[in-house]
Amino acid sequence: MLIRPLLAPALGLVCAAGFAAEYPVMAADPGATPPTPSAPAAQAIPSGNPVVARVDGTELRLSDVEAAQQNLPPQAQKLPLEQIYPMLLDRLVDGMLITEAGRKEHLDRDTDVQSRLKRYEDRLIQEAYINRAVKPAETEDRLRTRYETFLKDMPAGEEVHARHILLATDAEAKSVIAELDKGADFAELAKKHSTDPGSASDDDLGYSNRDDIVSEMGPEFADAVFSIPVGQYGKTPIKSKFGWHVIKVEDRRLGKPPSFEEAREQLSRELAREIIDAKLENLRAAAKIEEFGLDGKPLPATK
Repeated sequence: MLIRPLLAPALGLVCAAGFAAEYPVMAADPGATPPTPSAPAAQAIPSGNPVVARVDGTELRLSDVEAAQQNLPPQAQKLPLEQIYPMLLDRLVDGMLITEAGRKEHLDRDTDVQSRLKRYEDRLIQEAYINRAVKPAETEDRLRTRYETFLKDMPAGEEVHARHILLATDAEAKSVIAELDKGADFAELAKKHSTDPGSASDDDLGYSNRDDIVSEMGPEFADAVFSIPVGQYGKTPIKSKFGWHVIKVEDRRLGKPPSFEEAREQLSRELAREIIDAKLENLRAAAKIEEFGLDGKPLPATK
């Protein structure tokens, strides 16, 4: 299968400005057959920003093709530009032709088009304003200071290494506990009785903190795990959304906090949020804002 028909549904229609037209786009098929030897050989990307096409005298440049690639679905963006260049170029040309045809019909003056252009322009201005406010303030020193505060405010919590045997009923769980009381091996009972797909690995849950356990298994399971002494199993079955559990605690330790690089994205988001909130507070304070409910009546003034 040639790359051209393969990518046609994935690329969709791309307009002259390099933005994907408003048609549904699909990811390129990862299992598709690669281009045949008869397909044109890929060419090296030239330096600079050369003209790649002219449509009735209007030029398209390499930067337009590169911009179009950035608006493709993630899977298609990963493909080498040389590989999808013919399809992108054709779609850009198609987009220019359709745009020009629409302009000849004066669609650029259409009220709906003008309204949508205004909304899009507003979003671009908002994005540019926020980026200019956030980027200069998001320094490495400021992020590292926030990281130090994060470490102080969020000390390492306890983590528990647990195993479990999952049963369908309370009676079955109690029967397993009775076997453990007689000296049976926990891992062997897990392989024999557990309905959890992980029973082949002795139902090892690894190390987890309380929040993770609550999120995955529920608060009752977390309470039980953190109350069982190391090396022992619970004497009472614990019910969760998955069934009934017999739990054994293997070890406890202090959790290791995330490194600066691991926490960077979260720190950056939090810092950006603070900067934007401060900006909005100042803008609101300087503006006269009147808001109305769906019934047309004035809403209480916001602070």
